[in-house]
Amino acid sequence: MEKFGFVGLPNAGKSSLYNALTGGSALAAPYAFATTDPNVGIAKVFDERLDALAKMSASKKTVNATVQFNDIGGLVEGASKGEGLGNKFLGGIREVDAIVFVLRAFKDDDVPGPQDPLEHLRIVELELTYADLETIEKQIDKKRKAGRGDASLLDEIEALEAALEILGEGTPLYRSELSAAHSELLKPWFLLTNKPVLAIVNVDENQLDEIDTIIKPVQEELGDIAPVFGASIQLEAEAAQLDKEDRAEMLEALGLGEGALPNFIKAAYHTLGLRTFLTTGEQESRAWTFRVGSLAPVCAGRIHSDLERGFIRAETIEWDKLLQAGSWAKAKEEGNVRQEGKDYVVNDGDVLDIKFNV
Repeated sequence: MEKFGFVGLPNAGKSSLYNALTGGSALAAPYAFATTDPNVGIAKVFDERLDALAKMSASKKTVNATVQFNDIGGLVEGASKGEGLGNKFLGGIREVDAIVFVLRAFKDDDVPGPQDPLEHLRIVELELTYADLETIEKQIDKKRKAGRGDASLLDEIEALEAALEILGEGTPLYRSELSAAHSELLKPWFLLTNKPVLAIVNVDENQLDEIDTIIKPVQEELGDIAPVFGASIQLEAEAAQLDKEDRAEMLEALGLGEGALPNFIKAAYHTLGLRTFLTTGEQESRAWTFRVGSLAPVCAGRIHSDLERGFIRAETIEWDKLLQAGSWAKAKEEGNVRQEGKDYVVNDGDVLDIKFNV
């Protein structure tokens, strides 16, 4: 399962975000290092397509796609040199597939630390960059020596030298023009800034009407690098503790609709190149995760390895066309269900029925 790590300064709202997404009860306290070990939780990927198909099929069970979120803890200036619990937290970040920057914008004199989300971003990015720089500086000479007798290492050494130059300028790799080929070669090094990133700006309840204005500087700073969201994380964490109906009523009363977090989760999911195909029937409707560009047999294997091994074909229809038809049988009768073979590239929102023989 793909893992996202919450990264930010102490008291930015990371543990509250974890609680909001997972319905958990991690300690969220107004002092540094309340989280000393990562909290790990699973969050559903909200999908109105799946809900609609489950209703159409009168499914007994509905199973959403899921992602894992790790509440890693707070970084401080000097974390790359071991300040605070820096080394421990930096190690936790290395294990995730993507980083979620949690940036504080709320004002609370009882909570220490800066209230400017751009200042939060500056500090955290700098610490991650310094940590990556130190990682490469410690190892690159050994790799260069090894490369003198092993030409197969030369491409990796070239990638390391390109990264070293970028990091030495104080620039995170995700902000640079590092090539996709070099980025791929660097993956075994688990560099912190060689990961996709997102950002969520945490505002308080009284700032909801200004949220677009508050997050705009962060959006401008990160540009196309990362999607940026704004949310009152504490409010959404409180809502997450309620049952579905009460949660919807609370968010609606606050003018938040379904809340900011469903869209945030979808963006997190898509940031890693993840997409969803669907299956539906009386017993179960389910969302299945696959990578962009996957062929039908690979997607079949997400259901069970036997389906990939014995793949014959996939009966396929777009989710909205199936809904319009009202049932699988009606869609087939109308000629809208296609027969796709082993070379079919599955699209987000496809509904599949796999035919196989083992």
